[in-house]
Amino acid sequence: MSVTQPPSCPFPLQTRSLAKTTPGPPLLIEGEAGLQQLMAWLQENRDWWRQQRVEHGALLFRGFQVGTAQAFEQIALTMEPELQNHYLGTSPREAITPYTFSASELPGFYPIPQHLEMSFLATPPRWLFFYCLHAPKRGGETPLTDFRRVMQDLDPEVLRRFQEGGLRIIRNYNGPEAKDGWDLWKMKAWHEVFATTDRNEVEKQCAEQGFHPEWLEQGRLRLTHEQNACRKHPETGEDVWSNHVQVFHLDAAPLEYQSILRHGKRFGVFPWYWLAKILVAIKRRRPSLAQALHCTYRDGSEIPKADLKHLQQVIWRHLTAIPWQKGDILAIDNASVAHGRLPYRGEREILVAWA
Repeated sequence: MSVTQPPSCPFPLQTRSLAKTTPGPPLLIEGEAGLQQLMAWLQENRDWWRQQRVEHGALLFRGFQVGTAQAFEQIALTMEPELQNHYLGTSPREAITPYTFSASELPGFYPIPQHLEMSFLATPPRWLFFYCLHAPKRGGETPLTDFRRVMQDLDPEVLRRFQEGGLRIIRNYNGPEAKDGWDLWKMKAWHEVFATTDRNEVEKQCAEQGFHPEWLEQGRLRLTHEQNACRKHPETGEDVWSNHVQVFHLDAAPLEYQSILRHGKRFGVFPWYWLAKILVAIKRRRPSLAQALHCTYRDGSEIPKADLKHLQQVIWRHLTAIPWQKGDILAIDNASVAHGRLPYRGEREILVAWA
């Protein structure tokens, strides 16, 4: 994949691929310019960077003077004016500005496996932006994986089973009156997900997304829905692995810790790996529909663990993890490139926006 230099640039600028495998994300765009200069450059070279974003899957802007959440929001709005702020995802987040949020409030020891943002929605966000307000001293990268390459690299038999079997996503949420308790798989309550305590409004939003709501005792809510394992890229027509099985499946956390130990040699996660294995063994005593998060085939049959392990191995084969630097902005094609989060210690402040 060739990198064509932008046609107009009034300030020093360099571009190069940082991908682990080629082609792949991200394309580094490194320059020295203030906020207004960068916004003007983005407007003048819109066709160029849009083409690069689709081809590479992600752009990493580095070295620019973008020092606040408000400035990040301006850049994101310049690139995609139709930003959204209704979040139907499971990860706890805090609003920072009208269109920017904390990327995740999950504890730093917990890894977030690679995924396309909200791929379980009928229409997921098309574009995704991350911004580094405070870089962690160690760990905490937001890895990138081109799920077009994953689709091409999967064992044909494993892929066939996923495509023919389809997927059922299972989520169980607490209600407004539930008491908070420590949970490695802690999610938001349903009234936080849907931003309402009105059950009729919740059911309306579920119908729009194809979710099947089931009200349970103690004000809890179970959501199930079915989806295919892949989607077509809206611009290139390529097949893309597009689902949350590697995130929502009960075995996801232990498998992710295992991959981190194998590839990253971060032995500090070793106790958490064993804790996750023990908790999963305990949780297996419950039926699939009672799990906080889980994923099966469409008919409710369990997905072989060997297939999940193979999927994760392919994902990590194409994974690129670039340490954050303060002021970095990632602009991601959410129809092709997945992101996640590696464990970290200390302070880390990454913001997110989407369109």
